[in-house]
Amino acid sequence: MRNRQKTTSIPETTADAVRKRIESSGDRVWRLADFDGLPLTAVAQTLSRLTRRGVLQRLGKGLYYRPRQTAFGQSRPNPAQIRALRVGRKGVFPAGTAAANVLGFTTQNPARIELSTTGPSLPRLIFGQEAIIHTRRPQSWEGLSETDAALLEFIRNRGAFSELSADETVEKLLGYCSESGRFERLLKIASSEPPRVRAMLGAIGEQLGLPANRLAILRKELNPLSRFEFGNLSALANARKWQAKERKTREAV
Repeated sequence: MRNRQKTTSIPETTADAVRKRIESSGDRVWRLADFDGLPLTAVAQTLSRLTRRGVLQRLGKGLYYRPRQTAFGQSRPNPAQIRALRVGRKGVFPAGTAAANVLGFTTQNPARIELSTTGPSLPRLIFGQEAIIHTRRPQSWEGLSETDAALLEFIRNRGAFSELSADETVEKLLGYCSESGRFERLLKIASSEPPRVRAMLGAIGEQLGLPANRLAILRKELNPLSRFEFGNLSALANARKWQAKERKTREAV
């Protein structure tokens, strides 16, 4: 009988597993957490090696991107997809016109990406050198959904990016805040917000029918002599009671 030669399979190394996973997934952002089940040290070494070979781009600590070649050069991460990515454990949220767009207050898309983050910075290689980035939002924002964070951004900007009338803006804002559990979530982190935001939240809560004892946290540490610019949110029924400056009206010509 002919002797049959045994064949042994060569075990796949961590480097092989990482490389295959990256090569089969097209252009995307990679983090160590994306290789769950593999030794982190070996994964980190492999990602660094692939970066030196030009397969990956290092965007920041523990953050890599695999580009693809296009007719216009190498691709860049899609900002719409990256918005929800926690970059280096930092929350990333839409801001400015982008926040108003997410909430449906405007159909306009900003000419430049505008974002906010709980961290001190964001990697420009992801979002672009032209991006407007608002840093150091309160750490209490870390657990917020995109919609909740967009609402706080919208309130911080006094509804300035709404294409609706002031009354329509307030009506739509109240609709969001009346959704189950949302205003309670905002109340829990209100103490970390600037005084003007607490004042506007107070006016919103009162118009929603919340009792005074539930809104006491918003009154806390508000200087009773201060007056705040509410912008479009001056149309809130109890704005003056919550220390809003008097609304400016156009003089008749």
